[in-house]
Amino acid sequence: MKIAQIAPLMESCPPQLYGGTERVVSYLTEELVRQGHDVTLFASGDSITSARLEVCCEQALRLDPTVTDPIPDYLIMLDKVRRMAAQFDILHFHVGPFHYPLAVNFAARTITTMHGRLDIPELRRVHAAFRGFPLVSISNNQRLPMPPVKWAGTVYHGLPRNLLPFNPTPSGGYFAFLGRISPEKRPDLAIEIAVRAGARLKIAAKVDRADRPYWEDVIKPMIDSSPNVEFVGEIGERDKGEFLGNADALLFPIDWPEPFGLVMIEAMACGTPVIAFRRGSAPEVIDDGVSGFLVNDVSQATVAARRIAQLDRTHTRAAFERRFDIERTACEYVQIYRGLVRAEETRRNGKRNGVTQNLIPRAQRGYRPILAELGAEVPNAAQAD
Repeated sequence: MKIAQIAPLMESCPPQLYGGTERVVSYLTEELVRQGHDVTLFASGDSITSARLEVCCEQALRLDPTVTDPIPDYLIMLDKVRRMAAQFDILHFHVGPFHYPLAVNFAARTITTMHGRLDIPELRRVHAAFRGFPLVSISNNQRLPMPPVKWAGTVYHGLPRNLLPFNPTPSGGYFAFLGRISPEKRPDLAIEIAVRAGARLKIAAKVDRADRPYWEDVIKPMIDSSPNVEFVGEIGERDKGEFLGNADALLFPIDWPEPFGLVMIEAMACGTPVIAFRRGSAPEVIDDGVSGFLVNDVSQATVAARRIAQLDRTHTRAAFERRFDIERTACEYVQIYRGLVRAEETRRNGKRNGVTQNLIPRAQRGYRPILAELGAEVPNAAQAD
């Protein structure tokens, strides 16, 4: 198939440091190429891919000090996609609803993966206004706040099987928190859990500009007053294997409807179990008692932290291989792609045949060019007369 992957521009594909959606797009793109598809990736110019790269800005917008507003670059990219749309069998968007007004004429050949939270009132209005776009959720829980829309499926994220090494014998002696310093990710609760459990905690996270007050007012003072807590800062892909693999467990005390939580399967790939709050997608990702523990509050998480050694890390790794391999993710997307292409071909053929049936009974010599253009069987002169 000829497939277009349209990535966000905030990070490169894959990201140099933190970045979830762009990382997922990169893994999917590379696996589709490996499976023999003709893939074009619309992304920032510092992306690295085996697909055909359509450069839509010079570098990841988050790392470009000259960019103060990302919207112009997105508009330029989406107009480029619109002009090239006829070249592809399917166009896979990962940029939320930004493309809807520009892609109405070829909406049936698009698929949009929703990577963020969907319980925002403004998003409900947008999706209610553009119901013709096929959508994919990344967890079943993510769908719950949405109005009736055209769901094409739920596809869980996946990782390349050999991306992160399995570590059956971690040597770090710490719990890990990996992600963003933000109120919904609740690093404050991760610190509280570690302190209550008498365990070390390492926090590897980025601090966005919007979350700087939360960092300065809440998290940094907690870290400064907790000698068993260490702030590592933002780390990249090459550091994740060691950071997660040497941890006794990943703490995931979310306080929001997490759409998926890529870090959970990154930890599982290393064999590191996850202690996750039972919110959002966590119950769909974690097999309770196998790849981690699902808990409801800090007290339960503290108990789980003390029991974490009871879990077999080989079972955690096996759960990752069974459920979250990128090959499975790509195959599920290809199945959706082909279903959409077949549905559109059926619709076009039905429309064409419907028009043809109306014309043939009245077929005269003057209609022959019209019928031929429609692809219908043209009656010979004797039949026409």
